[in-house]
Amino acid sequence: MIVAIGVNSLRFLQRRKSALWPTVPVVFGFAPDAAETRAMLAPEATGTFANVGLEQMITAAQAMVQDLANIVLVGDAWNDGAVFGHWRDNIPKSSRALDVTDLSGQTLADVQSKVASLPDRSAILYSAVYSDGRGRFYPPAHALSLIAESAKAPIIIASETFLGHGGAGGFVLLPEVIGWDAGKLATRILDGEPPSSIPPKTGHNIKPIFDWRQLQRWNVAASRLPAGSEIRFQAPTIWEQYRWQSLTALAIIIIQGFLITALLYEHQRRRMAEVEARRRMSELSHLNRRATAGEMTAAIAHELNQPLAAIMSNAEAAAYLLKTSSPDLKEVEDILADIRRDDERASEVIRRLRGLLKRTDFEVQDIDINETVRDVFRFLSVQALIRDVRLETDLSAVPLKVRGDRVQLEQVILNLAVNAIDAVSAQPKEKRRVSGRTKAVNGKSALVSIIDFGHGIPAERLAQVFDPFFTTKEQGMGIGLSIARSIVETHRGRVWAERGPADATTFHVSLPLASTNRGDVK
Repeated sequence: MIVAIGVNSLRFLQRRKSALWPTVPVVFGFAPDAAETRAMLAPEATGTFANVGLEQMITAAQAMVQDLANIVLVGDAWNDGAVFGHWRDNIPKSSRALDVTDLSGQTLADVQSKVASLPDRSAILYSAVYSDGRGRFYPPAHALSLIAESAKAPIIIASETFLGHGGAGGFVLLPEVIGWDAGKLATRILDGEPPSSIPPKTGHNIKPIFDWRQLQRWNVAASRLPAGSEIRFQAPTIWEQYRWQSLTALAIIIIQGFLITALLYEHQRRRMAEVEARRRMSELSHLNRRATAGEMTAAIAHELNQPLAAIMSNAEAAAYLLKTSSPDLKEVEDILADIRRDDERASEVIRRLRGLLKRTDFEVQDIDINETVRDVFRFLSVQALIRDVRLETDLSAVPLKVRGDRVQLEQVILNLAVNAIDAVSAQPKEKRRVSGRTKAVNGKSALVSIIDFGHGIPAERLAQVFDPFFTTKEQGMGIGLSIARSIVETHRGRVWAERGPADATTFHVSLPLASTNRGDVK
């Protein structure tokens, strides 16, 4: 079996086959269907023609150059009668207005010089250059790259092997398809089929293929190319380069979007629940203060009766003096001063009571916890006096500023102090005392301690005293300490109870100092 690829191979067999291999069958490929080519074929030869005509090259050139006016022929094969020898007769009738510049057969240096100064609307048609015309030979693809370096017009090529070496593309021969066709024919003949029963035919071995980089260089849109064109060397898009990475990232973003949406929804629900819980706690705290005020009715009435009785006595005395013939105005002035002082005392009692009973929004501000303890103990002084309980305070020498709501923090101290007074009321007189103390701890928190010397709370029940509805009083509801704990936790603090010596019970409230707690109170 002889496989002849190209016209020159057929020429060699035409001269030498009868002497060397007279009976060996021949399969040819990569040869055009021309009269000159068929004349070279022996009777025992068959194969597949590969036709790239000048008309197809001009069609490709017109796609690359808008309003094409000039074609330039470069390569050794243009004068080969078996390949492009009749190119002047093959120019399509519709393209007779084209100017033709024939550079075939010229030296490589002359070709490089002339293609560097081509007029506008020109295209180069390249067959193949094998030498520089001065005794130096090149592979045709290498020669093409040298010409492309200086060419001022796109280069139309006729073989796929020239792609990537400066050629713009065109209707190119496909060597792989030509090889497959030759192999199939050779297999049939080796299997015993005579070549004479297989007539030569034209194969499907040509396809319009273009170099994307050259399209960009000559600013040619893909829409101008012939139908069915393939574009090679196209730079992949980011999507094409990183398809799976992009899909993975997109999936992660979508999942994160859903998670963030869900978290925002849950955060909104939690926020609304916290607002509702705070409102409910505010209502419950208000009811607790009203209940506490109700328990202190006798003490409040006693505290108001004293200044009111004094005002009445002073007013009667002033009226009596004014009825005399020569009233002592200095004494009347002193009486009026006493009335004013007693009135202010009664107003202060009412102010403290209104502060206890009023229902206000949660208002965060800097508060000196020393003043809070002092005000609460002063407010409870009459109730303590009625029950014969001694109130003591041991307050920090420096202000202890905390962030919070004044009314609610007063309620915490009030609940603890009222419970302490109740706890010691039944004790012997020497044990009827309640102590309120404050101090700073490590410069980070303020500690308030309310100490009573009653019967004490059993150690196993200390952990329960802050549970809702837990109480040791016969008439208690068990919500005061629970409310106190909720308020303290809202202020980022904590409250706990411990048993001390001599049956003393101490309730501690720890709150962060304002200098270390500038965030919003929950």
